[in-house]
Amino acid sequence: MGIALKQEIVKSQILTKLVGIIIFILLTILGAYIYIPLPFTPVPITLQTFFVILSGAILGPHEGFLSQLGYLSLGALGLPVFSGCRGGIIHLIGPTGGYLWGFLLSSWIVGKLTHKKKRNKFLLFIFFGCGILLIYLFGLLQLNLFIKKDLFTLFQLGILPFLLPDLIKILGAVLICERLKSK
Repeated sequence: MGIALKQEIVKSQILTKLVGIIIFILLTILGAYIYIPLPFTPVPITLQTFFVILSGAILGPHEGFLSQLGYLSLGALGLPVFSGCRGGIIHLIGPTGGYLWGFLLSSWIVGKLTHKKKRNKFLLFIFFGCGILLIYLFGLLQLNLFIKKDLFTLFQLGILPFLLPDLIKILGAVLICERLKSK
């Protein structure tokens, strides 16, 4: 294999990875635009977490992480990419910012876990659940800085309303990954 051919293969691989990162930035933005505000908590239900866990599973840990870093960077720069078509650094340092920061570690961990040789539907379910739990953990830590409530109240505001929607997202992500694996 000649040097020129090797260089073309490397360029093609880099381009493929870059396109994947951009696609998941756009999907995460789309997920933010599909949201349901809840009157009793500052945290809305969105589809973002669905695309966060899929970014790690499909792109791998590094590119999944980079897609979420790109998403957060666009929002920090003021582009209206966060839920409710909002942008600005204030959303990363405000009450719900912890959930957004959790996207970084979640996509990376899910990517690490799912890119092992052995995986099945049950393991994917567990891995995606771990990714969602990391987002909850970051979210609750930052939410607590702003609302200063007991752990039970924090759970009611920052996790409980999202358990069923996130379970559905996890199941959907498992089905998508299994479908992609079979192709």
